[in-house]
Amino acid sequence: MKPRVVPSILSADFANLEAAIRLMESAGADWIHIDVMDGHFVPNLTVGLPVIRRIRQITDRHLDVHLMISNPDAMTLEYVKAGANSVLVHVEAAIHLQEILAAIRRAGALAGIALNPHTSVNILEEILPHCDYVLVMSVNPGFGGQEFISTSFEKVRKLKRLIRARGLEHVQVEIDGGIGPDNSAAVVEAGVDLLVSGSAIFGSPDPAATFRQMREYAESAALIT
Repeated sequence: MKPRVVPSILSADFANLEAAIRLMESAGADWIHIDVMDGHFVPNLTVGLPVIRRIRQITDRHLDVHLMISNPDAMTLEYVKAGANSVLVHVEAAIHLQEILAAIRRAGALAGIALNPHTSVNILEEILPHCDYVLVMSVNPGFGGQEFISTSFEKVRKLKRLIRARGLEHVQVEIDGGIGPDNSAAVVEAGVDLLVSGSAIFGSPDPAATFRQMREYAESAALIT
């Protein structure tokens, strides 16, 4: 499976999200990452259900929704109903994580677990068989444009070893935070399958070209590994 670069609209122009999504579609993106922040679990507010419903109406691309919210147990399925194709829930926020993941899958979406930088991958040992992918946060969640935390490389390697040891090679590894052309190859070499990138893409003079460059770097690294 080729690695996938996933543009994050957190860094796009919120006054014209449709134009940003259309641009990424034309560049070849088949996944779009949407960060939902509640101002409580993380110190920022972004988009919610009405925006996701509208985005679903304008694109057929896979919508990867990252819930950075308190009490995801109560709200997760609403995001699947709104049009999410995959939903990430933070292990630090969920009370009944296995139940949430099972419900996401029953609703027809991919179920993912997100880990904050301080959270060890060891916490996943029992829950890993119940998910489709794991997101390693390589910055502290809440704001775009932060610097990549270099220890994330070893965290990804540990996660990949755990996945292989459990015979769960179908579980993909996603990374988010400080990802751009300069480290796209390196994170793939460490074991990443899904590269979420916001400010590096939408903050560049030519977002489409930057997306394609990152995809080229990632796919070339995958051939070597």
